[in-house]
Amino acid sequence: MEEPQKIVVIGSGMGGLVTALILAKHGYQVKVLEKNHQIGGSLQVFSRDKRIFDTGVHYVGGLDKGENLYQIFKYLNIMDDLDLHRMDENAFDVIRLSNGQVIKHGMGYANFEKKLKESFPNNHQDIENICQEIRLYCSYFPLYNLELDSEINYIENSVVLEVGAWERLAALTDNEDLIKAVLGSGPLYAGIKGITPFYVMALILNSFIKGSYRFVNGASQIAKILMKRISEHGGEVLRRKEVVSVTYDEAGCIRSVICADKSEFVCDSVISNLHPTETIAIVGESNFKNPFIKRLKSLPNTVSSFMMYISFEENKFPYFNSNFYDYFTDNIWDEEFHFSEEWPQMTFTSAQVSKNTDEFAESISIMCYLDIKELKAWEDSVRTVVVEGERHVDYEEFKDVCVERILKRIETRFPGIRAHIKNVYSSTPITYRDYIATPGGSMYGFQKDFNQIHKSQINTRTHVPNLYLTGQNIIFHGILGATIGALVTSFNFVDNKEVIEKIKNYD
Repeated sequence: MEEPQKIVVIGSGMGGLVTALILAKHGYQVKVLEKNHQIGGSLQVFSRDKRIFDTGVHYVGGLDKGENLYQIFKYLNIMDDLDLHRMDENAFDVIRLSNGQVIKHGMGYANFEKKLKESFPNNHQDIENICQEIRLYCSYFPLYNLELDSEINYIENSVVLEVGAWERLAALTDNEDLIKAVLGSGPLYAGIKGITPFYVMALILNSFIKGSYRFVNGASQIAKILMKRISEHGGEVLRRKEVVSVTYDEAGCIRSVICADKSEFVCDSVISNLHPTETIAIVGESNFKNPFIKRLKSLPNTVSSFMMYISFEENKFPYFNSNFYDYFTDNIWDEEFHFSEEWPQMTFTSAQVSKNTDEFAESISIMCYLDIKELKAWEDSVRTVVVEGERHVDYEEFKDVCVERILKRIETRFPGIRAHIKNVYSSTPITYRDYIATPGGSMYGFQKDFNQIHKSQINTRTHVPNLYLTGQNIIFHGILGATIGALVTSFNFVDNKEVIEKIKNYD
């Protein structure tokens, strides 16, 4: 009997785990190597005061029955084991502008339109046109719609990639507050005026309109269930295995990967879930063409964030089943990423769902944009569960200043919140950098720019014959983006028609 091909997957983020499971289901001998103690990348959680806090994923879209992520999760045999909580169908997201206007995003397009029309009664036709445009752009991406091909697609109509989100909406309405209302959830993709493509906004917003859910007691359950399924198909997920180098054979293919603890894994192919520049640093720049290296190094990454985590006194602060995007500036897509006197100009607030109570919130997470350059004084320090490095006292003092700034901001939108706080915890862009291994602590990898969209398009195949890429940089970010990227990567090894047919017809 022929030996199954050995596949090593570097990194246990969503893209790495999904790719590994698909290949394991098809008979490949898969090993996933994770540098941290906890698997899952941005799916990781931590516990304080007997409360669970999500570090990167606070809600997910496309999970209503029959929608794209729902069908993929059914195919992966993880959907039925997930403990999910459907968000407020009349206000899964709430956008609160600096002028006091409050706009709610409803689930389902009829409801989404209805809620926007309630806030903008004089712009009914504009709202209908905007929603029609969002759905039209989504139709240009076959795999997003669980198809391998379609009559209209972005490959033959690449102009759809070269349209700006803010710019397209400005052509559909002259009501700037309506534009802000639609783009108010821009922190989901680090939206920036003059840079972010309309298609990125459309694909992501559409998925949340099609079913928004929170994870009861944290998103790490996805990683744990995926790991269990990988194991059931003969694969392994190994922790504390930081890949630091590779060896090559005479044909220029990777023969093995070597970890920091000197362990070595011989393989037939390698799939990296790391950021592409991190991958190249491990496997060696000399194995890639100079123009490719220069292109990757020239690409800007999306911004990072400062995270604040609040645990509440028991049964004190009411649970809210919506996410709040609060703006303290009129220029919602021109926010200041640096630590200026006006920072923070935006806060994203999400409550953690708990099994213990559905009336009160045990904890919430608050995210604010922050450039990692603001932490230059501590950039050489590294601290994770595995690497117990030290930060300086002034680093903690800086964090305390940030926390107080954020508290003052959210008190204006959540009056009385401070009185119910038990403890406050925080993390910075260098925390995210250390745990997730993204340059600059970037939340979403490479920044997509409609002015030069082809520069940030990354192929799953590389110049090394048996090295492949997966993760959020392949298609777009988030759980859905990384999952679809994993499908694309797996198609280098399995029959794409067979897989898509099974996903579409899975009941």
